[in-house]
Amino acid sequence: MVYFACFLIQFVVILGKHDPVKVYSAIRFASALLFSVIVTVNLVYQATVVGLNPLQLVLVGTVLETVSFLFEVPTGIVADVYSRKLSVIIGLLLIGLGFTVEGLFPSFAAILVAQVIWGIGFTFVSGAREAWIADEIGEDKAGKAFSKGSQMSLVGSFIGIAISMALANINIRLPIILGGVLYSCQSIYLWLFMPENNFHPTPIGKRETFGVMKETLTNGIKLIKASPVLLTIILAGLIFGIFSEGFDRLWTPFMINNFSFPEIWNLKPVIWFGILAMIANALAIVAVRLAEKKTDTNNHKSTVTTLLIVNGILAIVVMIFGLSGNFVMAAVAYWMVSMFREARGPIYDAWTNQNLEPKVRATVFSMCSQANAVGQIVGGPLLGFIATAVSLRFSFVLAGMFLIPSLLLYTNSIKNHKMVEPVIV
Repeated sequence: MVYFACFLIQFVVILGKHDPVKVYSAIRFASALLFSVIVTVNLVYQATVVGLNPLQLVLVGTVLETVSFLFEVPTGIVADVYSRKLSVIIGLLLIGLGFTVEGLFPSFAAILVAQVIWGIGFTFVSGAREAWIADEIGEDKAGKAFSKGSQMSLVGSFIGIAISMALANINIRLPIILGGVLYSCQSIYLWLFMPENNFHPTPIGKRETFGVMKETLTNGIKLIKASPVLLTIILAGLIFGIFSEGFDRLWTPFMINNFSFPEIWNLKPVIWFGILAMIANALAIVAVRLAEKKTDTNNHKSTVTTLLIVNGILAIVVMIFGLSGNFVMAAVAYWMVSMFREARGPIYDAWTNQNLEPKVRATVFSMCSQANAVGQIVGGPLLGFIATAVSLRFSFVLAGMFLIPSLLLYTNSIKNHKMVEPVIV
């Protein structure tokens, strides 16, 4: 464990030191690696060791997303008014602490407390990290940085999954605890090496007034109201959230309860979940790279067309996953879902970034995340209830259908978009 920690720290320091793009890539890599170390076994841990049922699994997610909903805008305003760097540092510290608590105390109550801690941490990072890199290198270069960061994230995830499987083979709680501790340690790296040269905070005399925060929030809302494109972006994020929470929380028990895992080398189910995740991440790297090549992230039509295609395919493969009749079919469908979800992420961020003024960038990014959280709060319990009352299979078919309205939004945005100057608030 000590050797692993030293290797990670040395690698991240070498990868990114003061150069904004390298620091951004480094932190995306390290965060994804450690996150994968944790979440590869997290749901299996909750379902087997802690013994949560499907409804409890969904409620865990609901608590997390409710926290995200409540804290997203306030922490986004802090990032705009005080410091993007400080916001990210606080966020990473809290995320790691939350996961550490979850691993140390295997109970439903402790897991709920952990969701509150790391959920607040997530809102500090959400929006602030992307706003920071856009400030440092400029909007025109931000799209490429998002894509590069996404690719580094996928590489980190791939490595993290392998580490998680090795640790889980010793004790399933070990990757959660170790991953949480090291996740918090990232804040030390950022404190030392993360530059912040192009951020212009609110003057000192106004920093501690609620009026400044209210003004920043009001400006963000005005910008969204004045821009049909940004309103469409918010709605698309809401719809995606409705779909994603149910899928994320229920696919693991679906696989455990409905299929027999291949009897090869007497591998434990937790190892098979790691294998599934590793292959999914390898394929996702290819998907993100292909989406980057085929998309001009500075062009509205090109960006939204990619989102239309990606979300259309995603809706189909989610339904196929729910209707799968055997392990192999379900595994292939899961891999395709993972591929297209990862391909969507940087394209959606780039689409959002096309329409933002610097002074409200973090706030609007946070609003997009908040819309996603609202969708998850609504969609998670709904799909969880349907999975309990009807079947897990039907819940996945319905989750795929939830994505269809977003296709109409993308199509309408392509047809009606006009080239206009960004709205200034």
